[in-house]
Amino acid sequence: MTTIQAIYHTHRADEWHRFALDLGLTPALEPGPEWAEFDGDGIVAIHRTEAADPLDGTTDVRVLVDDLDRIAAALDAAGVAVSRDEAKGAGGVVTARAASGVAIGASAGVRPARGAMRVQPIWSEDDVDEAVRTLRALGLRERIRSDSGTWIDFEADTGGLAAFHTGMGRPMTLSFEYAGDLDALAGRLADAGRETSVIDEAYNRTLLVRTPDDWTLWINGQMTDLYGYRRVG
Repeated sequence: MTTIQAIYHTHRADEWHRFALDLGLTPALEPGPEWAEFDGDGIVAIHRTEAADPLDGTTDVRVLVDDLDRIAAALDAAGVAVSRDEAKGAGGVVTARAASGVAIGASAGVRPARGAMRVQPIWSEDDVDEAVRTLRALGLRERIRSDSGTWIDFEADTGGLAAFHTGMGRPMTLSFEYAGDLDALAGRLADAGRETSVIDEAYNRTLLVRTPDDWTLWINGQMTDLYGYRRVG
């Protein structure tokens, strides 16, 4: 069993708590001043940082699993660099580290999370093979792949998605996939005072919304047109 948890670091944590609610995410527990978790399909954790912290405005990914030893062994067998540590509040954490420096953690204590808003962090780097080997070894199953190989997304069996996409500005970016009506969601966000627009993409439509940290969050509609793509899983 695996669940995706995207961890977003921000000095505007209180504003992000309100933003998560506007997106339709549900607090898993009472949000704390330093850490809060919101459930959709997968989990978004909001971690408070200082404005000068290098982590501010960045996204990390953790995969919650039911067997940490199995994941560590699978990563090692896939030729992925692995380290094992203890993390405050998370117990044992296995970290897979790519040659590019991108690190993805796995921790025990899988918690299923389902909903219309699917958490979908996007990993960007040049080494497609390394990314695929890493995400598979973390227990994720490949779902949709572009014919060009520049987009591959993976599904966790108890909540959330993770994607690989070349050519993005950040090594890890928070995004979502939405199974509902994008126009209705855009309307609700606009009513909450959020700046939104909906654009047409080849695969479907995408809702763009400004975040409390003043960057544009992409919420993709579910892919319905597979021209140039193929469903793997």
